Amino acid sequence: MTKPSIPVGIICSQHGPYQAMGREILKSAMMAVDEINNQDEFDFAISAHVRDPRGIISEYHTVCDDLIRNVGVEHIIGCYTSASRKQVLPIVERTDRLLWYPARYEGFECSDNVIYVGASPNHNVLPLVRYVLDNLSREIFCVGSNYVWTWETNRVTRELVTAAKGRILAERLLELGESAVTHIVDEIVRRRPPVVFNTLVGSSSYDFIRAFHAATAAAGLDIPMLSCSLCEPELKIAGPASAGCITSSAYFESIRLPENRAFVARWKARYGEHSSPSVDGQSAYVAVYLLARALQRAGTSNIGEVRRAAAGHRYNSPQGPVWIDGSNNHCVLTPRLAVSNAEGQFDIFWEAEAPVRPDPYLTQLDIAASPARDGTLPNAPHLRVVK
Repeated sequence: MTKPSIPVGIICSQHGPYQAMGREILKSAMMAVDEINNQDEFDFAISAHVRDPRGIISEYHTVCDDLIRNVGVEHIIGCYTSASRKQVLPIVERTDRLLWYPARYEGFECSDNVIYVGASPNHNVLPLVRYVLDNLSREIFCVGSNYVWTWETNRVTRELVTAAKGRILAERLLELGESAVTHIVDEIVRRRPPVVFNTLVGSSSYDFIRAFHAATAAAGLDIPMLSCSLCEPELKIAGPASAGCITSSAYFESIRLPENRAFVARWKARYGEHSSPSVDGQSAYVAVYLLARALQRAGTSNIGEVRRAAAGHRYNSPQGPVWIDGSNNHCVLTPRLAVSNAEGQFDIFWEAEAPVRPDPYLTQLDIAASPARDGTLPNAPHLRVVK
C-alpha cells in the first residue's frame, strides 16, 4: 500500500553568500527524508517541497508564504542565518505553522511556532568564552557579520569578559557576503591581540580566514582564532589556513558514538568518501527525525498536537541524546570544544559530562562564578536576566 504523504517545506539557500551551508542543510535534510520514507516504522511519507531564497533576506518571507498558501505545509525546516529566521517568524506565527530551525543561534527568542534544534548560547558561546578566559586571555578582538547573531553573541561575550575583569579590544563588522577584509586583518597585525573571535558567515569568513592566516604568518604572529560556527565542509573551502581554529559546537564529524559512526558512513556512501556533514546540516537531519517521530506519535500534522508529542522525546542522534525542552521549544544538547587540524577535521578536547538544558535567555547564568573543575558551567543561586 502507498503511504499517505505529508508535505513539508524546506527553505535553504542554494545560491548567494552562504550557499555552501545552505546546500549542506539540504543534503542532510533530504538524506533524513529518504531514510524515513523507506522505514516501516513510519506509516506516512514526507513530501519535501524545497525553496531557494538565494541568500536574499526578503526572499525568505516570499518562499515561506508560497509554501503555506500554495502548498499547504504546516511544518517548515530550514533557514541558516538569524536574519532569515526573523523574516520567516512573523508569517509562521500569523498562520500558526511550525518552523524547525536547525542552526545554532544567538538566543533571546522563544516562539511557540519555532522548534530551535541548534545550539543556544549556553551550549556554544559560554563554554568557548570560559575556556578562553581560563586558558588563553582576558582580552578578545571580535570580527563578525553585521546582523543579529554577531550583535548578540558579542554582547554576551562582552558581559562574560567584563565580569572576569577583561575587555573586548574591538568589534569589527562586515556586511553579509563582503570580501573586503584587508583593513581588519591589517589592524589585527598592527595591534597583535591575544585572540580573535570570528563570527563572520559564509564567504566573508573564508576570505577572512585565508587573509588572516597569510598576514599573521608573514608577521611571525601566532594568534588563536575562535569560532562558534566553523564546520568540516568550511575547513575544506578555506583550505589549510583554517587549521588551528578553536571551535565550540554540539556536533563534529569526529564524535566517537556508534550513532555518529553509522551516520557518517551513510553520509559518505551517499555523497562521497571525501565529503563531510556539517553541524547545521546534521541539525537539519535531526530536525527531520524529531518531526517525523512527533508526527508518528501524534497521528496528525496539527502543530499543537505535534509540538506536544515532540516535547521531551529522547532521540539518540549522531551528536548524542537530543530532546526538546517543552518549556521553551529549544533542544537539550551536549556542548563540545575542538580544534581544527590540517586534515580538515576537528580534534575534540572537551565535552560536557551530560546533555545540557537550553537556557536561551541565560537566566540561569551567574557570569561572576567560575566554571567547575570539569569545565561545566554553574547555575546561579538566583535568576539573573542578562541586560
